[in-house]
Amino acid sequence: MFYYYLTQYIDSFNFLNLFNYLTFRAGGALFTAFFISLFLGPKFIKKLKSVQKNGQPIRKDGPKNHLITKVGTPTMGGMLILISLFISVILWTDLSSKLVWLVFGVTICFGLIGAFDDYKKLKNNSSEGIKSGLRLVLEFGVSFLFIYFINNIVNPEYKNIVFVPFTKGLYFDLGNFYYLFASIVIVGCANSVNLTDGLDGLAIGPIMVTALSFAFIAYFTGNFIYSEYLKIPYVSDTGELVIICVALIGSGLGFLWYNAPPAMVFMGDTGSLSMGGAIGAIAVATKHEIILSIIGGIFVLEALSVFAQVISFKTTGKRIFRMAPIHHHFEQKGWSESTIVIRFWIISIILALVGLASLKLR
Repeated sequence: MFYYYLTQYIDSFNFLNLFNYLTFRAGGALFTAFFISLFLGPKFIKKLKSVQKNGQPIRKDGPKNHLITKVGTPTMGGMLILISLFISVILWTDLSSKLVWLVFGVTICFGLIGAFDDYKKLKNNSSEGIKSGLRLVLEFGVSFLFIYFINNIVNPEYKNIVFVPFTKGLYFDLGNFYYLFASIVIVGCANSVNLTDGLDGLAIGPIMVTALSFAFIAYFTGNFIYSEYLKIPYVSDTGELVIICVALIGSGLGFLWYNAPPAMVFMGDTGSLSMGGAIGAIAVATKHEIILSIIGGIFVLEALSVFAQVISFKTTGKRIFRMAPIHHHFEQKGWSESTIVIRFWIISIILALVGLASLKLR
């Protein structure tokens, strides 16, 4: 909103030219989101506690110590992230950007799906929310709509195209199958983040690392000179997605202040689905879908551990891990919660560096 309304006065007041610089607005978005999240946190958590008498229902088949250490902690803290993210994006981005509204639309829609899921869990006092089939239908529906509109915005030569990292321009034209592929990217990312959100601070760290990585990717793909130099697809207007990425980081930092062990609040499905959906949508919008599987490797690992556990148990009657997702496996091995979280963060940073290196290694 600052940028949207102040640009008309830039010719009259030279100092307002700062708002034309994406890096300046990105910095403003980060700090705005952080301080809003930090300021609203205590009152927001107090309100959640008053509404949620018993806090988030704890999985009965999860680690036994969670029934003691996690009980009573309120959920739906993702609303705090979404509020601070929304205000920051509105203030600092170019509101005429269709990409910004599309990505933020996915974020809100996935957040609403997650909020409904959290509500059902709280209402029934159960770790089971809405039926998985219904949730997937809603998520794929939102994703298909997003991809339809994205295909009408991006350069026609990139429509339904998937680029292969670490290669010089190698790509596949999936035709209409791209709708399914890109939807799987968005839905898969959202639910993988959801699976990762099982320990205090575990999910929000990799979320911020991934968001920072895609802030760079969005900046490069939205700049013709950099995209030509790096031999990556040029997608006009993705530069504005940088604002969403850094605002997500600011919101995440503010939320982490209250989610650090021992957590005062959980993000819930409201936060994990919305943040995962946002990252997946940005990956699709910037034409870096495959790179997401590298940068967001922690999320992929968590999801694969669940798939492997289920398939192994159903086919052989044996479990590969002591418990899935894999962070619970390490808990069962005796690792402390903080050790798991910090080591997963380290892995996330390394994977992000590998993913970003692919932009140059071609």
